Amino acid sequence: VISVIPTASNLEDTGDRYVEIFQRLGVKKIYNNNITSRLDANNEIFVKQLTESTGIFMTGGNQLLLSTILGGTIIAKMIRKRNSEGVPVAGTSAGAAFIPEHMIVAGDSGLIPRVGGVSLAPGLGLTNKVMIDQHFSQRNRLGRLLTALSYNPYKTGVGVDEDTAAIIDAEGNIEAIGSGALTIIDMSKVEFSSVASTSTGEAISLVGVKIHTLLDGDRYNTKNHEVIQFIK
Repeated sequence: VISVIPTASNLEDTGDRYVEIFQRLGVKKIYNNNITSRLDANNEIFVKQLTESTGIFMTGGNQLLLSTILGGTIIAKMIRKRNSEGVPVAGTSAGAAFIPEHMIVAGDSGLIPRVGGVSLAPGLGLTNKVMIDQHFSQRNRLGRLLTALSYNPYKTGVGVDEDTAAIIDAEGNIEAIGSGALTIIDMSKVEFSSVASTSTGEAISLVGVKIHTLLDGDRYNTKNHEVIQFIK
């Protein structure tokens, strides 16, 4: 049983389209939790559907719609509860960005991190170990993820390409699945950061950043910061 949450999308048929997709994949029962307001996000019908679900999926769109509509509601609390009980929670695009504690809302394209080059907001909080950016290679988002991590250097950055997924398990492993790559940014050994003394718009100096490119089957552990490569 999968619950689809199309809240991030402004298109009325997004939930229905994902119901059809999951049906084609062989899922027998799919709920379309068409939550479009904070009143909906406290609706006991949607809460009941989440309690019956063995998987939860959030669609793409605008991640600020997810945070402003779901934040602090019964639905958000139920998603966290179900995830703590072992139910997988997945998202694409905005849905993926919303999963961690800190969410990237917007930012500048390019390779160089710059002060003010990214906007952040509270996310769902299913993990506090990573920060996720999506459409990563396709939209040239290395600079904005590095900027976000310069504000939060204890986190691991995960840049997710299109047609690619990052599977994060309870042990802190991140596995790459798909035809693209995951860009893993390890800030655990950073020796210097100029972010505190740099003016808005100027480049940030970061020394000691480690970057990995993970392909299908490769894994990275956020606890020991080690890569396990799949022998292809």
